[in-house]
Amino acid sequence: MSSININNTEDEYNLLIEFVHKHLDFHDAEIKSILDMHNIKLGIDCHFKSLPIDQSNTTTASNTTRRPFKLLSFSFNSIIDGEFSVFDGNIDKKETKKGKTINLVSSLSRCTLIRSVIELWGAGVNIDDCVTSIKNGNALQRHQSCKHLGHSNNKKYEERTWKIYVHTLGSTHTRDEQNAMRSKFSFLSFPGKVQMKDSDDEYLFIKEVELDNKGGAVYPRHSDSKQIIPENDSRPPLACYFGRVLGSSTLGRNWRANNRLEQYSLKKRAYLGPTSMDSELSLIMTNLAQIRKGSMAFDPFVGTGSILLTAALRGAYAFGTDIDLRVLRGRSQDENIASNFKQYGLPPPELVRSDNALYDRQYRNHLPLFDAIVTDPPYGIRAGARRTGSRKESVKPILDEHRHDHVAQTRPYVVSDVMADLLNVAAMTLNMGGRLVYVIPSMLDFNEDEDLPRHECLKLSSVCYQPLQTELGRRTVTMVKIKEYDEKKRSQYLENTWVNGAVSAEKVANLRERLLEVAKLKPNYAEKAAARKQKRKANKDAKKKAKREQQEGITDGKSQWNSY
Repeated sequence: MSSININNTEDEYNLLIEFVHKHLDFHDAEIKSILDMHNIKLGIDCHFKSLPIDQSNTTTASNTTRRPFKLLSFSFNSIIDGEFSVFDGNIDKKETKKGKTINLVSSLSRCTLIRSVIELWGAGVNIDDCVTSIKNGNALQRHQSCKHLGHSNNKKYEERTWKIYVHTLGSTHTRDEQNAMRSKFSFLSFPGKVQMKDSDDEYLFIKEVELDNKGGAVYPRHSDSKQIIPENDSRPPLACYFGRVLGSSTLGRNWRANNRLEQYSLKKRAYLGPTSMDSELSLIMTNLAQIRKGSMAFDPFVGTGSILLTAALRGAYAFGTDIDLRVLRGRSQDENIASNFKQYGLPPPELVRSDNALYDRQYRNHLPLFDAIVTDPPYGIRAGARRTGSRKESVKPILDEHRHDHVAQTRPYVVSDVMADLLNVAAMTLNMGGRLVYVIPSMLDFNEDEDLPRHECLKLSSVCYQPLQTELGRRTVTMVKIKEYDEKKRSQYLENTWVNGAVSAEKVANLRERLLEVAKLKPNYAEKAAARKQKRKANKDAKKKAKREQQEGITDGKSQWNSY
């Protein structure tokens, strides 16, 4: 297919969604979750169209996966006063065919992985096909009448300032080369003034090339010495696109940059632990969980609260539990979970020291409470899972005067049981339609169809894979509650968690030991392990020395003070 039909029917309106080239397996799941959260149904209110690809070129046609674009198409008649209107089933069809009206641009801006959204005017496998697509469509006529998304300043078409920006993924072009590309669109003859900064309309020409997993060009145009590589330069693009950028004065073209995601970076947090979830994936998880203002969000393995913090940023009421009282209390008054929330002007979360394995004994469980459960359970790779109890057969009772600061004994918590209890608590406590989103690490032999934990009350919505090492990756799993929990079937729920029983459960257990076994097979493992051990010992000794010197300094200071 050398070109696609863009806006060539009166009722078709197309958006080109550009993603960042990160978390590639999450693109579809996140945008579908956001659309569903705003009552926009794929296949009914809108649908995805195929991107252009030159089928005659077998080299490029075979490399079409992981493209950072989605083409979203919907009815032009669903646009009312610059916003998107969807049918509400509760409204009488005789009165109106529309229901709830939403700001589609604002809704899509919640997607962590979207870089920009373009009102698509034309597309093809090369720039000439793209121009032809525009000429055959009706986007310019719609733009002249200002009857589409994004016009809020009510300026007349003749008065609107504009500019055309050239975006070439993974390659660099000179100003003259970019001007040559712009000249292809001179037939549009926009009447307003050209204004390169803060223009009313920004038009974008995109030349798409094949990208690697890190977002760089598979066939770079320039060498390291910045010389053009002729064989790479002569390769045809995957596709070319032209359209009007949708956004606002705060969003601009690069939504991620203007949303200032870096302000939520873990590096800027007052309180962190060794397993704190990175902010970007946490934000994606809150979108998969469809957390919004007023949602009740729960993390049963809260740790230092990094996931719960992003839930609160979405406007949720945050509730978390953990078995480790020391983690919940934090290191000091200035280094604890509450201090992280205070840093971003958020109310502190509700925190309780409790054991998720004993949830039904520690809380009232007869009524659902949460809209979303978002968590990163412990798997024993960096921090082992623990549950209430002792390895000793007889345990001494705790005296009343010691209970206020007592740290309860714990024993190892088998990972397969961690997951079984997590799903069971979710089925018990989620409201109907509520979502469970969790992360599960896995090796290469993991089979999603057989090895993911299941529950009769929860329906699998999406599984997104993120590779971490050659042998290890992690999956972010989203499940939706579809059936009321029956307390009488609790034992049956737990027994049926793993499709293949112990075989499936073993796939998420003992990951640390399995990773070590794989590592030992690599060349020079013993030497590298010895070097790492020596480095850890040196760091430990340095910390002890620094602590000792600090204590000695405090002691000397007290002695000098007492001498006066």
